[in-house]
Amino acid sequence: MCLAYPMKVVAIEKDYAFCETSGIRRKVGIQLISNLRVGDYVMVHAGFAIERLNKDAAEETLKVLEEYEDALRGSTAQQKTRKSFSKKDS
Repeated sequence: MCLAYPMKVVAIEKDYAFCETSGIRRKVGIQLISNLRVGDYVMVHAGFAIERLNKDAAEETLKVLEEYEDALRGSTAQQKTRKSFSKKDS
């Protein structure tokens, strides 16, 4: 499964931007997007900015991804709890 992730541009050097999200910084190719500026939000996939986003769309996408991650963590915790109860019942 492939996933593009929204990131904020914090610096630009020639054909690359340094982008951040959730405390993570990445060097990203920006050859596919023209007139990119510091402060812009982009969708990053496989090391390249593939689409410019407005701030609201970026924040909404990050919120949905965080909710998904939280749901996965909860699911994993529930599975571990079920396994530990199953072992006690044996």
